[in-house]
Amino acid sequence: MKKYLLNTIKFPINSLILGMCFTIGGTCAQTQTLSANLIDFTSSQGEKLLIESRSRQDFFPLSTQFITQNNQAYCGVASIVMVLNALKIPAPEAPEYKPYRIFTQENLFHNEATRKVIAPEVVARMGMTLEQLGKLLASYQVKTQVYHAGNTTIEEFRKRAAENLKQPGNFLVINYLRKKIGQEKGGHISPIAAYNEHTDRFLILDVSRYKYPPVWVKTADLWNAMNTIDLVSGKTRGFVFVSKN
Repeated sequence: MKKYLLNTIKFPINSLILGMCFTIGGTCAQTQTLSANLIDFTSSQGEKLLIESRSRQDFFPLSTQFITQNNQAYCGVASIVMVLNALKIPAPEAPEYKPYRIFTQENLFHNEATRKVIAPEVVARMGMTLEQLGKLLASYQVKTQVYHAGNTTIEEFRKRAAENLKQPGNFLVINYLRKKIGQEKGGHISPIAAYNEHTDRFLILDVSRYKYPPVWVKTADLWNAMNTIDLVSGKTRGFVFVSKN
């Protein structure tokens, strides 16, 4: 019976993984080799970790909105777009999909409140900080909780993140230094989609899909990657919880 249940669960997950490659603006043509400490989500081992996870409420709503960042500095923008669409926040008009409304990387900065946080031209040149990530999200009237890693602990992060991933209607976005988890090379932003309790790993839906697949990363490695100094802000990187206001 257990084997049968796993097989019935695995089939739609396999189908969804395939579908994720064809999401609007997406590509699965990764060019970088993963280090041994990371597990490729699209591998059989990576799929099994999701099947066995008890904290995966965010996976399906985020995966249906999974996109590739428009340029190498737009990881934060792509992550925000995914989360706002997954939360079903009222979106501006997208000319390319008229008359339908959806958040895109092109229309995210359509309102004055968003542009006051940081201009899209600046983001395209240098990305964004953790605090700017939180403020950009908040400009769309969603509730945000911004945590710098230096002001909290790995135990608190693990507990709060796992609880968040068990609940529908809220999401988790992380800001981390790639090289600390064995990737290339600088600061990066992406949503978290699941947590596997047995292996103590989180699933990152990496928005630079031209470069890396979604990966399962050990909590300790992820924490070390967030607990690094962002030279622009002078503060540690960290994470943001997002929910409807």
